[in-house]
Amino acid sequence: MRRGSVLLMVCLTAVWLTACGSSREETDAGSSTAVEGEEMRTISVESGEYRVLYRLNDSRAADSLYEQLPLTLEVEDYSTNEKIFYPPEELDVSETPLAGGGAGTLAYYAPWGDVVLFYGDYGANASLYELGEAVFGEESIGQLSGTVMVDVAE
Repeated sequence: MRRGSVLLMVCLTAVWLTACGSSREETDAGSSTAVEGEEMRTISVESGEYRVLYRLNDSRAADSLYEQLPLTLEVEDYSTNEKIFYPPEELDVSETPLAGGGAGTLAYYAPWGDVVLFYGDYGANASLYELGEAVFGEESIGQLSGTVMVDVAE
């Protein structure tokens, strides 16, 4: 009897966690719809046939980038794990979390004023701020080259 009660409790907890764990519905393009009252901002970075979608976080630096869109700029290789571009205006990094993820992270390196698109792992840095993460096309980040279009994803 006791074993059955424990099993029932475990099953009910699993159902409850599953129901509570997902607050967004994924769409076919890899972007998502927001929970009621929550705004989701997704931007597109495109170069030729390659397209990467990034979901921006809720930070001042991400706001600063979003407000500058649309942008047409040059993307450059930097090291063996990232692409970079320079937005026309400096981003406000106050109240912005430090970047700590891996491949697919969109970040801002404050000392140089460049936006970083990581396609490989990287080390933590006290001047590297997280803007968002790739939600579609992460495998294409390393293929971006030349002129890129950065805009609000539709």
